[in-house]
This record gives sequence, structure tokens and C-alpha cells, in this order.
Amino acid sequence: MPRPRLCRKIKFKPEVKYFKPQGMSMRDLKIVELSLEEVEAYRLRHLNKLDQNKSAKKMNTSASTYQRILYSAYEKIAEALIKGKAIKIK
Repeated sequence: MPRPRLCRKIKFKPEVKYFKPQGMSMRDLKIVELSLEEVEAYRLRHLNKLDQNKSAKKMNTSASTYQRILYSAYEKIAEALIKGKAIKIK
């Protein structure tokens, strides 16, 4: 039986749910979905400038899990930027 998942703390609720390339209609775009966990991990690291351990503690998760969440966000953001996809925060 797997370990129960910890309740991760997310203290940021974005006002904007979508980002898209300028000049393109949403119906013509593919969408990359970022979870609130991924947005929070990205925010803690890059806007609050916290290191991995402090960010993990703020999110109530282990450092390795935090790192996996953050790298998932990096991959999705890179895919959207490089391939011209919209980003949806779910």
C-alpha cells in the first residue's frame, strides 16, 4: 500500500488562469496545464528566491518531491515557450 499523500500548502492563488502567445486565437493553440503545486513551487523558487529546502518546508513536502514538482513546471513552461502553446493554470 502506498504512503498517503501529504497535504501540500499553497499560499498563492493566481488571478490569471491562462497565458498565450500574442496574436493567436485560443482555439488554434494547444494547451499546457500547470498545476497550482507547480506554480507555487516556481513562485517560491524564483519570486521569493528561496532555496530547495526552505521551499519544500513552506509547501509541507520533502525536498526531493519539491524538486520533482519544480522540474515538472520547468518542462511545461519550456514546452509552452518553445512550441508556442498556451499555459493554463488549473
